[in-house]
Amino acid sequence: MSLTKAFRNALNSGVNQIGQLRILRDPIRLHHIEDSDLDSLKVHTDPNDAREVGLYTPKGEYRFTKGELSLPTGWIFHLDSVEELRRTIDLFYPASLGLWKAWKKGDIRVQNLRDKLNRQSGMYRHARNVSDQGAQELVKCLCGPSNKCVKKILWKIDDEQSLEDSEASRFNGIVGKSDEATAIPMVCQEACNFFVAQARKKSKEEFETKSA
Repeated sequence: MSLTKAFRNALNSGVNQIGQLRILRDPIRLHHIEDSDLDSLKVHTDPNDAREVGLYTPKGEYRFTKGELSLPTGWIFHLDSVEELRRTIDLFYPASLGLWKAWKKGDIRVQNLRDKLNRQSGMYRHARNVSDQGAQELVKCLCGPSNKCVKKILWKIDDEQSLEDSEASRFNGIVGKSDEATAIPMVCQEACNFFVAQARKKSKEEFETKSA
């Protein structure tokens, strides 16, 4: 089944949300879940406008990761087809629909943290030296909605060690009070580059503490 067909089937079953995006049908529209007065919003009809809309936070800060829980409000997309809707969502949340489809089918490729860190090179090769406990602490302080991440973590520390119980490890990838009957979860198949950078920093701190 194609991604567009799987997405259309989800919409037909009642799905109306992904991340911070609310999906409306007949006609097809897309807006921020926190916006309620739709008539007051700036109208967009070109899916490519999503690049600019999602570039900065409401405070004007650059959104360094597309999965950040900081999408600005005040806009609405009026779209002509499910294909255009999918393109718009892909620009807000790249690969999110494809990962969701693969996850639902059970064939998503997940990379555990140690595998990710062990293939780092250059200055980031030191990230592999972070302790298991240090990595667990990073998950708690970098991941999950409290840390502005909208994604459900699928990876573990390694094949033998799961993530410790926390808000971040329990988060289902759905923003707000919706459930999987009406929302598409955002999923994280491997630690992001920001996490790797912080693992490098954490490794250095651990080394300095041990040396002292």
